[in-house]
Amino acid sequence: MTATTITPTSHYVTLCGREVHYVEWGTRGAPPLIMWHGVARTGRDFDDLAMALAERRHIIVPDTIGRGLSQWSPDPVAEYTTTFYTRQAAELVDHLGFKTVDWIGTSMGAIIGIRAAAGPLAGRIRRFVLNDMGPIVAQAALDRIRSYAGAPPQFARVTELEAYFRQIYQPYGYLSDPQWRRMTETSVRRNPDGSISPHFDPAIRQHFDTNEEQWDNWDRLTCEMLCLRGETSDLLLVEDTESMVRRNPRCKVVTIAGCGHAPALNVPDQIALVGDFINAGL
Repeated sequence: MTATTITPTSHYVTLCGREVHYVEWGTRGAPPLIMWHGVARTGRDFDDLAMALAERRHIIVPDTIGRGLSQWSPDPVAEYTTTFYTRQAAELVDHLGFKTVDWIGTSMGAIIGIRAAAGPLAGRIRRFVLNDMGPIVAQAALDRIRSYAGAPPQFARVTELEAYFRQIYQPYGYLSDPQWRRMTETSVRRNPDGSISPHFDPAIRQHFDTNEEQWDNWDRLTCEMLCLRGETSDLLLVEDTESMVRRNPRCKVVTIAGCGHAPALNVPDQIALVGDFINAGL
């Protein structure tokens, strides 16, 4: 079996009382790998990376509650939080019967990974890729993300949404035309009035009400870590990556040229960098 012939499958599971959708790649019984997306995105952002790694791995890619095909929370204040996402992540790992896992997290997905690796999954995350995220977020970047994630726009046409994504996600770096189209079609929903908007609950805006630091959690991490920083990232500052390495030498930082927040992990050099790290020691 080769990576190019692997077809992902779609699944639903109840975690902490809410239905969560995830996509499964690869072969059950192979070393497990969790990929967790950013704050206003869906798990389908990892399609290219998952396809490339699936030949050797059992890959699970969730949609966070309130995004994609997962349930919207009836209690956003309590549940659109890092604490609740982390509880769901730990329950997912237990549900799947994974004793240990590797973790790739983009932005919010890395925040969840830090909390999980220092808490309910302590000692169970072997290797951890943080995609343009650390234990602290630059406030200016948080304000920028809030501007589009807190009030999702509405459009009449899918092509208009694609043009919008090309604008706000320009920092992702290179995406081909088919990749932009796939991003759009996998993160669009039709509203009752016939308009379309990004596929997330507008109530996730409350996630941005606090800018929590996780230095204490960071200091406790014992897994091997690779932090990818977009060259022009306004979210993960150079001085913060220096503090990350100084406080926890298990972390290595690599700068990704031509990207801001956050590298799309969709081109050969980025895929090879992640693959070489995450598969080391298997």
